[in-house]
Amino acid sequence: MTFLLPAADGVADEVARRLPRATIARYEDGGTDLGEVDFYCLPYMGNGASTAMIAKMPRLRVLQSLSSGVDNILGSVPEQVTLCNGSGLHHEESTAELAVSLILASLRQLPLFALDQKRHRWHHVRTDSLDAKKVLLVGHGGMGKAIEERLLPFGARISRASRTARDGVAPLSELRRLAAEADILVVCIALTPDTYGLIGEEVLGALPDGALVVNVARGPIVDAAALVSHLTTGRLRAALDVTDVEPLPADRPEWTLPGVLITPHIGGDTFAFARRAPGFVADQAERHTNGQPLANIVKPAGQRA
Repeated sequence: MTFLLPAADGVADEVARRLPRATIARYEDGGTDLGEVDFYCLPYMGNGASTAMIAKMPRLRVLQSLSSGVDNILGSVPEQVTLCNGSGLHHEESTAELAVSLILASLRQLPLFALDQKRHRWHHVRTDSLDAKKVLLVGHGGMGKAIEERLLPFGARISRASRTARDGVAPLSELRRLAAEADILVVCIALTPDTYGLIGEEVLGALPDGALVVNVARGPIVDAAALVSHLTTGRLRAALDVTDVEPLPADRPEWTLPGVLITPHIGGDTFAFARRAPGFVADQAERHTNGQPLANIVKPAGQRA
């Protein structure tokens, strides 16, 4: 049985330690006979090349992602392959921390003060607070709940919308109405055909002047052109950990528009994740070797993506 695994964070080494008789190939080394691969763990934050390799693995039976979201690879998973995600590796909690950090950094104008520090300039400015701010969470799964839990101690007032309406959580059809009352809109919903472009002109235009748009989910959920239009006039502000093209091209206006804070898709990539990943992949490898049920199955074998 051949396992193709990332060497990063010690994933391959931990599987080799736990399964000394298995054939372990390290993704970073290259040169692996892909026709022999039975279990493939994608490199974290991989690119199109790592996904394209799936089609060259006729014996592949398990595809393991280290990310919680698998929207970018789902269409590349063959019918006979079981796809598992990395839910439970602290992605949701770490991304929630970043969402709150981006909100606080924007409200307290930390980028301005960082620039003043670089210039050795002491310039006092009164800034805003999260206290009593109306925050609309677009998405209320694990990530949305984690963000809410971290916002409440600051005195934020939370409203929620999701694909599945329930008590206290409105349907997505209510987004425009809820946006009209929001000081901060946080995108924390999964990317699906139904959520592609969900935050478009109708929702963005409904937001009050000065509202902050935070995206820690997936870039294409927000209509970039519509957002840029509102950012250019200064009517809205934004804090973006994800964009509709990644890396964000150097000539995109978001880089230099006022009131915009950008981080390079770092939401779930923390040392907390790195500590958990090797043991989790080794557990999955052992389960597969022993014929035991896998954890975090997103698409079972025999089911079309």
